[in-house]
Amino acid sequence: MSSRSSEMPETPNAASGAMRARDVDRVRARTLLDAAYEEGQLGAEEYHDRSDRAGTARTIGQLRGLVADLQPPAGVAGWSDPPRPNPAHRIGRYPDHIRARDEDRDLTWRALDVALADGQLSTEEHRTLTELTAEAKTLGDLAGLTEDLQKPAPAPIDPRSKIRPRAAWFAGAMVVVAIAAAVGGYRLTHRSSPPLAPVSAPVPQAVQPLVIETPDLTTAAGFDKFRSLYRAKFGDTAVDQVSLFPEYASIDRTTLAQPNRVADYDYRGGFLATSAMTTREKDKPILDLATVNVAALGDLINRSVALTKVEGGAVSHIIMDIDSITEAPTISVYVGNKFNERGYVEATPAGQLIRVSPFGD
Repeated sequence: MSSRSSEMPETPNAASGAMRARDVDRVRARTLLDAAYEEGQLGAEEYHDRSDRAGTARTIGQLRGLVADLQPPAGVAGWSDPPRPNPAHRIGRYPDHIRARDEDRDLTWRALDVALADGQLSTEEHRTLTELTAEAKTLGDLAGLTEDLQKPAPAPIDPRSKIRPRAAWFAGAMVVVAIAAAVGGYRLTHRSSPPLAPVSAPVPQAVQPLVIETPDLTTAAGFDKFRSLYRAKFGDTAVDQVSLFPEYASIDRTTLAQPNRVADYDYRGGFLATSAMTTREKDKPILDLATVNVAALGDLINRSVALTKVEGGAVSHIIMDIDSITEAPTISVYVGNKFNERGYVEATPAGQLIRVSPFGD
């Protein structure tokens, strides 16, 4: 059998197949190929060909095609696509022709930065898309730049979409109520009351500025502070996923009370909801940040540069979530340097190493 014939045609699930692949997706595909080779499902030449192509695959569809004809090897979970962005994330948003704000461009830049860090984009692609983001005029222009990412940039909600259909006609009508009453010989026909008499200006008071400390969230101390603030804000430590960057965090929050719902939040010294609530699989486990051993996390962070063999590297971001294959809580520490050399380590919340992906492998 020709090795090229092993790449199966795209399934009808085109939206999922067009999603960008992360480094972790490539690693999982190659792990499956390794196990299939050991079982004799693939010959040496075909195994090496598929493994090489998995290492350079750009989309989930390309990775899926490389493993679609394999039997799940013993002890290794079969291939499963990462969850697609919920179609509901477009519900209630402004039409594409609406003009974009600087805030909308910032959200797109951040989504592109995350995609660069986890291997969905090359340095050149990231640079090009970043430049296009700066030039984007409309929300449609911005949406097109991240629509193939596993986590597209959120779009602002149109407040007009919350109006009930039966009352929609009322929103566009101008209602003028003329109040006619004789009060002391004055006929009121105003839409608002007359202005109040001026009052004396308050005496200026010296106010000390409020400074909100934002620690480096990619350190053990920063995570510990973030977790405390998270608990104080929401009353628990349950999340679907949290991505920690030095100066901010992105949170997909779910709760035990509503395990089939997830809401997106940003943290920059305070928590801000960034999108409407969407649906998740209710049987998917929920990550409890309280189970993260802070001392073990600090040790993992301190060892991550050496483990990943990234010369002059530093921790770029940390992702805590539920592994889509094993359904086990996982901490992934990503390391990079100015030459875009990257690696990552995965561990349990207790600090036990699961996988190391050093630069060059």
